[in-house]
Amino acid sequence: MNLTQHPELLDKLAAAHALGTLRGGARRRFEAMAREQTPVRAAALVWQSRVASMNELQLPSEPAPAVWTRIENLVRADREQHAMAAARVAPVKSQTGGWLRSLALWRGTTAAGALATVLAVVTAVGLRDDLGTQIGELQAKLEATPAIEYVAVLNDDQASASMLVTFDPKSKKLTLQRVGGFQEAGDKSLQLWALPPTGGPRSLGVLGQDRLLQLTAGEADVREVPALAISLEPKGGVPSERGPTGPVLFKGALIQKML
Repeated sequence: MNLTQHPELLDKLAAAHALGTLRGGARRRFEAMAREQTPVRAAALVWQSRVASMNELQLPSEPAPAVWTRIENLVRADREQHAMAAARVAPVKSQTGGWLRSLALWRGTTAAGALATVLAVVTAVGLRDDLGTQIGELQAKLEATPAIEYVAVLNDDQASASMLVTFDPKSKKLTLQRVGGFQEAGDKSLQLWALPPTGGPRSLGVLGQDRLLQLTAGEADVREVPALAISLEPKGGVPSERGPTGPVLFKGALIQKML
């Protein structure tokens, strides 16, 4: 089957692959197609990037003090229940004073158990409110996730993926993620070029040395552009009208997503 003709199925398979739910022969077949077909490889990289970014939505944190309080209350309540059971089955002393002491112990443990139950309920309500706040924050972050419309996987001369490029028309941002091991020298810069069907290359910006970076661009800069390229230029890049002056290191088709 040609997955490029079934974009919805391709998106589902790429998502399952990134999440680890695509297994066995299906996973091996998908990975084989990704090595041979650029659109499949692009979809896989996009979903891998999405899943990786989800890990960053929630900052690492220590358990809330309420969690430890609830655990302590539950342990105390369990101990008190055992004490109450022991008091009920203990032999009743013949002396009045002993009977009264047993009754006082029973009442005390009952009150302590009730107090522990109330504390556990209050703690659970607090945890529910905290969870609701965290869910709201997560939903807000998900709504701010870029709406990727254009994707390109730029390969080197060995056909190895070296740069993943995505474009979000809503924020007017090109996001570039290095997926290969290339690192330019300190006196050089990588420069991104649009390769339109007519006319010469047009510069889309000069890249920094970070593994993940963004460039500002309008949709008109990428619409109907069939391919992108990255060249190695002097530090700071070269003017757009001159075109690439150094070697073109990476190149690939720019695909408009249909989903």
